[in-house]
Amino acid sequence: MKRFLIRLFVTALAFYVAVALLSPQYIQPSSNNWLSFIWLALIFGVINAIIRPILVILGCPFIILTLGLGILVINTGLFALAGWVGNQFGVGFTVSGFWGAFLGSLVVSVILFISQLFIEDMRKK
Repeated sequence: MKRFLIRLFVTALAFYVAVALLSPQYIQPSSNNWLSFIWLALIFGVINAIIRPILVILGCPFIILTLGLGILVINTGLFALAGWVGNQFGVGFTVSGFWGAFLGSLVVSVILFISQLFIEDMRKK
């Protein structure tokens, strides 16, 4: 349970940073309070758990053909989908175009990757 809460808060922080960095030009948030970002992180986790494996399996030839860069397209779509679903509940954001979603998903992915390295390092000690 502790690990789940840490990942939830780190994901909420990653979404907050992505929205803060890209806010005026690419992303328009529905709400700026922390509870909204925690709900958004929960929505993103559910979408990643359910839809991402299906898209990876269906897009396997595309991923292989692009030498793994197809995963970035899948992440971009899931980022935009999480914002749209969250927007339906009043906690998401509106992405203007592909590049906004791409940059937002890139920011979130990098932050989650770096935090995962620290979390794994802490677990080993």
